[in-house]
Amino acid sequence: MMKTFALKGLTSAIAFSAIAGGASAAEINLYTTREPGLIAPLITAFEAESGNKVNTIFLKDGLAERVSSEGESSPADILMTVDFGNLIDLVEKGLTQPVESQALESAIPENLRDADGNWFGLSARARVLYAAKDLDIDSFTYEDLADPQYKGKVCIRSGQHPYNTALFADYVAHHGVEATETWLEGVKANLARKAGGGDRDVARDIMGGICDIGIANSYYVGLMRSGAGGPEQEEWGKAIKVVLPTFEGGGTQVNISGAAVARHAPNRDAAVSFLEFLVSEEAQEIYAKANFEYPVRQGVAADPIIASFGTLQMDTTPLTEIASHRAQATALAEKVGFDD
Repeated sequence: MMKTFALKGLTSAIAFSAIAGGASAAEINLYTTREPGLIAPLITAFEAESGNKVNTIFLKDGLAERVSSEGESSPADILMTVDFGNLIDLVEKGLTQPVESQALESAIPENLRDADGNWFGLSARARVLYAAKDLDIDSFTYEDLADPQYKGKVCIRSGQHPYNTALFADYVAHHGVEATETWLEGVKANLARKAGGGDRDVARDIMGGICDIGIANSYYVGLMRSGAGGPEQEEWGKAIKVVLPTFEGGGTQVNISGAAVARHAPNRDAAVSFLEFLVSEEAQEIYAKANFEYPVRQGVAADPIIASFGTLQMDTTPLTEIASHRAQATALAEKVGFDD
């Protein structure tokens, strides 16, 4: 049964299901910024397998503030969110605790988890190239976005959005601050319209002839082409082809959805078991099918729509290193007037 209600301005959803394992079964309190519908299949599968119950509290925003205000009496066991920057912020605010788990460490690539076990990536999305389907292009680098041949042909969302902040920060990690500033100036000069809108708007504007190429997240293509976003967006998805870009000498930039065990988790052991379940083959297949995200566990296939892009070679720069350049990336985007 799903109940939705307002709590101090935050929309919350509490999902309850029957306990399969009797009176000894544990309860896990999951605080998440992910839409309940996206994680419901994972919770259902875990409850059926473990006999444990998951109470899901959806917070559209203010996750860190909520847990901080609850202090040591917080009932939160797991904190789940998207974007590695948000996970690292939770650590820096002292809201997580380290976990040692062979199951987690063996399933998740080293660059997609915290070295001290404070957070773990559970699924990935790539920052890919959307291109007009009749464009003669089958390989691309992020550096190419600043090539003058694309002047007036590039669409992208705000440079201050976390998706692009992560990309720009990764560029700093690869090339340094000065080179990143020059690159951002080149990308801005190539824009077909003011930076802004959403990732799906990039596909829409390519179909409309406003631009030829753009950078956006991989999973949106799954949402569009599958019809999940409606018939209009399905046409946007059909109007583009996807190329997996790389950094020169590197791989494709990825971001994650992930989770951490809360610092004062009252059900710590059960919380760890839930995280371990989320990187199992069963759960990783659910991530791929339900959310069009890349599994982090090697050997689990992506959804056919996502797999059609080709083999993903993830950039191996540790997410913690990329995060250390976020402030620089934000300042550089502001300095060059990327969104002006």
